[in-house]
Amino acid sequence: MSTRVEVRGRDVAREAYRIETDAGAAFVPECLMSSDLRPGARPTHQDAYEWIAAHRAALARAVDRLARGNRPRPPYDILTLIEGR
Repeated sequence: MSTRVEVRGRDVAREAYRIETDAGAAFVPECLMSSDLRPGARPTHQDAYEWIAAHRAALARAVDRLARGNRPRPPYDILTLIEGR
């Protein structure tokens, strides 16, 4: 499976980053990106991009599972598939 994961920006209302993979696109909630964030805090863009890059294989698998109608393994089960990308 390919591990192509491209960041397509941040959705402010969802507090999530949009990613695109070969299997589809999804929102990745910022709460996944750091366990040491204070309530109400969010990662910097640099931190988010680095986290996504470091977890790209797991994110690609999660999007693939979502696109096939299956549930990804935790903690990636909180990703939301973007329909009609």
